[in-house]
Order: sequence, then C-alpha cells, then structure tokens
Amino acid sequence: MRVAVLRERRAAETRVAATPETVKKLQGLGCTVAVEAGAGLASGIPDAAYREAGAEIAADPAAALAGAGIVLAVRAPEAAELALIPRGALLIGTLQADAEAAKAYAAAGVDACAMEMLPRITRAQSMDVLSSQANLAGYRAVIEAADAFDRGFPMLMTAAGTIPAANVFIMGAGVAGLQAIATARRLGGRVSATDVRPAAKEEIKSLGASFVGYEDEESKAAQTAGGYAKQLSAEFYAKQAEVVAAHIAKQDIVVTTALVQGRKAPTLVTEAMVRSMKPGSVIVDIASDAGGNVALTKPGEAITTEGGVKILGYSNWPGRIAGAASQLYARNLLTFLTTFWDKEGKKPALKEDDEIVKGVALTRGGAVVHPSLASA
Repeated sequence: MRVAVLRERRAAETRVAATPETVKKLQGLGCTVAVEAGAGLASGIPDAAYREAGAEIAADPAAALAGAGIVLAVRAPEAAELALIPRGALLIGTLQADAEAAKAYAAAGVDACAMEMLPRITRAQSMDVLSSQANLAGYRAVIEAADAFDRGFPMLMTAAGTIPAANVFIMGAGVAGLQAIATARRLGGRVSATDVRPAAKEEIKSLGASFVGYEDEESKAAQTAGGYAKQLSAEFYAKQAEVVAAHIAKQDIVVTTALVQGRKAPTLVTEAMVRSMKPGSVIVDIASDAGGNVALTKPGEAITTEGGVKILGYSNWPGRIAGAASQLYARNLLTFLTTFWDKEGKKPALKEDDEIVKGVALTRGGAVVHPSLASA
C-alpha cells in the first residue's frame, strides 16, 4: 500500500501530515511512503530527514500520488490535486466537511475521512486532531500576546520600582482556553477566564484562575454530548456580555477561543469593549479563521486600533508552532490508521458500523455517506 504525503498549498498552512517518526511506523505496517519534495520544510523537516526514514521523495504531486492507496493531508486538497488522486484511494485529513466538498470527493471516487468530524469519545482521544491542535493554539496565543505586550507578564520588582503582573482574561475554556490559562499562569500573569459551559467553571478554578461569567438555566445546557459548546440565544450572549464588559476594561490581555462547530464564531468582544481597554492592551483572537470572536478582528492580520489596542487575528494558530503541531497531527493520523488496519491484508479496514468511522467518513465508493451530508 502506497501512502502519499503532499506539500500543503493552502494559504498560511505550514504543517505537514507525516513526520520521519510516522513514516517509519507506516512502513512497519507494510506501506511504502512517498513525500512530495519540500512538504516538511515549513515545519523544520528537510527532505533528507524523510529520505533517511525510508520515504521516497517525489518531485511533484503527480509523482507522489501515482498508485497511492492512502493520501494523508492537513487541509483539503485543491481541485488540481484532487484530480490526481487515484479513484478508490483513502484521503485522511481536515477536509472542509461540507456538502459541496463531499460531493467533489464522491465525484472523484475518493473515500474521504474528515478528522475534524471525529466524535468526542474516550476511544478516539489519541486521534483527536482538533484537541491536539487546539492545545498548541492556546499555548501559542499566549506567547504571541506576551511578545506583543509592551510590559511584562509577571510582577517585576526592581530598584526603580515595581511593574505589576499582567491581568489576563481567557474567553472560552475548551482545550485551547485551558492551555492558554495554564501558559499565562506559568508566565506569571493574574488570570481569569469565562465559558458558557457549566463544567468549565471548576476546570478554570482547578488551574488557578478566577471564574467570570453569567449563569442561568440556559447555560446549564450549553454543551453537546460530544463536549462542544452549543450556540446559545442572543439574549444569553447579551447578558454574558454585560458581566464581562466591566471585567474586560481592566484587562491587559484578552484571549478569545470560542468556537461553535459548523458555525461562525460568536462575537464576544464588541467595539465598545475594545475601546474600554487601555492603550497597549492586547487581544488575541484564536477564532479568527471562523470569523472571529472580536468585532474588530481582521482575519489573517494583526492591527492596532485608534485607541492603541492591539488585536492579533492571525490565521491558522496551530501553524504558528508548526514543528510541534505537525508532530502531534501526524501521530493522530497514524493512530487512526493503525486502529483500523488489516494486518494480514496490509491495508485499511474501516468498519462501516464503527462509531468513529461513521463520524469521520464523508464518502465511500463514489457516494456521500455521512448522515449530515448525504441528503444535502
């Protein structure tokens, strides 16, 4: 079975779907691996490292994909690449799981598995790409905030006087938010956080941060069975905004992480809230790729408002720590493959009735099979 790994071509994408470590393990399954030249450079992995691990270095996508039975990707392939994937091949990655994309995969005869659709169950944790990447995004967000902030995170005592610790507010306490809390605490900030999900309050406190937020009956049901935040009513968000508005005005750094699966990110920080912050304050919007949690965010850019507040709305936050992100992502994909691997046949064996497979499989045999997309 030939496994192809392409160089990512989407804007701002610096990650790669396999590392020398996972290349060796794929070969241990009985696979041959072809890596497109330059695929790992943005993640700090030269072609020589893949070659040393036993991979073939292919000059271009066509050479890498020739005869491939499995294609590993970070992002959805562009149309030109999709046309080169052999019919019947298994494509695994974060694949923009919408009806239009699914129809394109079906038309190409590709069996596509969208890892961002993985169900949040215990058995799937080691292959959960959203969690591994969000963890690194939360860490990187705080590091970027510290770089942009014109003072220090910890309290700094000198003979010339004392610099107070930075007040850091984390909005959203999922995987990214909890890592952001932990990182900000390690750097010496005074950390507070909020989240609409009821279970998050204790998690926030367990990391040494104070909880800020509005709670009512609606918030008690603010989490799906899969562990994701639910979209709540406009009335709830208005009341939540009232509670946090006064808090934001006192903050030096705000990190927003709130995402709702399949929808635009909710606006948590209004223009008025931004204007209330002190000059030199920093807002980091991890949700920028989904439209942003901050009213003034410009996705893909870092801006400074007229009031002197810096808003970092970079795209692809995990890609800003590409080496670590690629390492974890590649392990997630390897775990998925090994979980559903036919050792005797040396090929994938995706059981159609398995909960994980049902969650990620978009297409099979030229048809759209995912329940949420099949009738679209």
